[in-house]
Amino acid sequence: MTQITEMEIELKEPLIPVEDYLAAGVHIGTQQKSKDMKKFIYRVRGDGLYILDIRETDSRIKTVAKFLNQYEPPNIIVVTSRQYGQYPAKKFADTIGAMSATGRFIPGLLTNPVLDGYIEPEVVVVTDPIGDAQVIHEAVQCGIPVVALCDTNNMTKFVDLVIPTNNKGRKALSMVYFLLTREMLRLRGISTALTNEDFETDI
Repeated sequence: MTQITEMEIELKEPLIPVEDYLAAGVHIGTQQKSKDMKKFIYRVRGDGLYILDIRETDSRIKTVAKFLNQYEPPNIIVVTSRQYGQYPAKKFADTIGAMSATGRFIPGLLTNPVLDGYIEPEVVVVTDPIGDAQVIHEAVQCGIPVVALCDTNNMTKFVDLVIPTNNKGRKALSMVYFLLTREMLRLRGISTALTNEDFETDI
């Protein structure tokens, strides 16, 4: 079975063709599935990898773009500790005018007013609920909504909006952050010449 026929589905007015999602590996999950992510799983592959439903990914990117556009960009913070997520997450934040915190998240950044660099965002975007557990914990304490890129193995208990995606692959992360950027700009009436490649890191 070729990669292109891995998902025999039609997307309704997709952000990009199904083939482009598949080429970036956005649909490739892990060999574990959580009960929270079960509804986003399309099927399990012969090698035991769970495959995410691209229709859900495409739909959720559109939903999240609308949701985030309710906030002033400087009040949004994008967080990632995941290596492959750092460049595209920062590119996303810089392009839409949001804050970003990449690499190790400093405990207390959202909860300790005396901490140097303390911030009060109105919404948090994380790349992986496992690696970014600290910021999710602090956001919940402060009543700040959390948007998260979630793989098949993630728990979503403290996540308000899920984007189901491979959140470990370099190409998948750059694709999702690119699409989210482009869709947010489109909703604001801004056209962009940015491409998926602009969000890819060489790491």
